[in-house]
Amino acid sequence: MSMIKIEHLRKEYPNVTPLQDVCAEVNKGDVISIIGPSGTGKSTLLRCLNQLETPTSGTVTVDGEVITDPKCDISKVRRKMGMVFQSFNLFANLSIIDNVTAAPVTLLKVPKEQAYREGMELLRRVGLAEKADNFPDELSGGQKQRVAIARAIAMKPEILLFDEPTSALDPTMVGEVLSVIRSLAKEGMTMMIVTHEMKFARDVSTRVFYMDEGGIYEEGSPSEIFESPKKEKTRIFIKRLKQLQLKITSADVDFVSFVSQIEDFGRRNLLSPRAIRNMQLCFEELAVQNILPAVGDEGLPVDITAEYSEQDGTAVMTIAYGGRKYDPLTEGDELSAMMIKKLANSAEFSFDKTNCVTVRFG
Repeated sequence: MSMIKIEHLRKEYPNVTPLQDVCAEVNKGDVISIIGPSGTGKSTLLRCLNQLETPTSGTVTVDGEVITDPKCDISKVRRKMGMVFQSFNLFANLSIIDNVTAAPVTLLKVPKEQAYREGMELLRRVGLAEKADNFPDELSGGQKQRVAIARAIAMKPEILLFDEPTSALDPTMVGEVLSVIRSLAKEGMTMMIVTHEMKFARDVSTRVFYMDEGGIYEEGSPSEIFESPKKEKTRIFIKRLKQLQLKITSADVDFVSFVSQIEDFGRRNLLSPRAIRNMQLCFEELAVQNILPAVGDEGLPVDITAEYSEQDGTAVMTIAYGGRKYDPLTEGDELSAMMIKKLANSAEFSFDKTNCVTVRFG
């Protein structure tokens, strides 16, 4: 059964056209992850689906109603379509339970006692019943997002739209929000999720939309998109998600930026905060504290490659550099070597014209 039908959707702004010709159909029970590079219209597409943005042309039909028709009662259609934003959008002056019950009482005319009972049950589902009387500024980012999900569900929507629901969260909070979305998927909720969490997209989705060139560049099952994409840009994007390549060309390189890129790589692949931190520390101890001081300019460039395997959930970091043969694991700082042994599953050095350290993380 078709829940959403998108036909030749176009959205223009004065200086850019993020959506040029989008056509797609979403069926009841679909969980669709929308992925792609920044600026390819992923969030714009969601906002056009509930008319937070007015399309320039094309049609969107939701549960049989053409919502792009000026005569459509969009407020009525929005009650079928909940939306969860990356910035939570909770009412700061209302308690958590009041945030959840305000719309059902006001818009659906649900009696307050019934709304309270149902609201508390939703808070229990997302693990926040004990926070019912707190206010949003007393909650963590992950807790706020779970409240936002409960608030959206309180309207009993037939479709849920998620606009990068974890992008504003600390890495330690991402998992708690994704677990709630997973439970909704298991219950058969129809969902469209703009996300950068690729492992989550693969695990929870029934279909994946890869967006580029102003539209849905390629779509398919998670295995089709992540394992055997047919189009070149999709292949390049997926390969980059599973591999991070960094190059140090000077001792004055911005190491803070490198550490940040390692964190972003780990988050995209849903590595645990501990695994991400271990990779960052190993990079710092090996490259910054030992290799560069020992080999100097003769060792440049230093090439760092991190790869993630979805099959066994492991990550491997290799650090390759020139100059004289130098093994930081045996010739370097003793404390650094001890730290690396504790942080990684294994660490090996090899030399074949080029130095190479391979570090594996479980």
